[in-house]
Amino acid sequence: MARVKDSSASNRKKAKLFKLTKGYYGRRKNVFRRSREAMLKSLSYSYRDRRTKKRDFRKLWITRINAGARIYGMNYSTFINGLRKSGIEINRKMLAELAVSDIEAFGQLVEKAKEALVQ
Repeated sequence: MARVKDSSASNRKKAKLFKLTKGYYGRRKNVFRRSREAMLKSLSYSYRDRRTKKRDFRKLWITRINAGARIYGMNYSTFINGLRKSGIEINRKMLAELAVSDIEAFGQLVEKAKEALVQ
């Protein structure tokens, strides 16, 4: 029976791994064992951080909205409460964008929220 060598499959496996770890520092890019460890770690980081990114952006939006609302004498929680009572449904991403880029329009929203809280 003929002897079977798996070098071509092994080389393909290594090439695929080294393609994924291209650009890594030191031996993490060109030594198979270190490269595999680095790749597995990077995949777990990317999985984790896809979820963390959502939290981080929400925190950033809330901080921007709070800063914009404080210019008009309100804090974040009373502003959001006023918007809910006035029936304005706008998400935090858009509110943060207004607070940064169009402060006059944001000011009008703050006034609407204040009116809803007084009633």
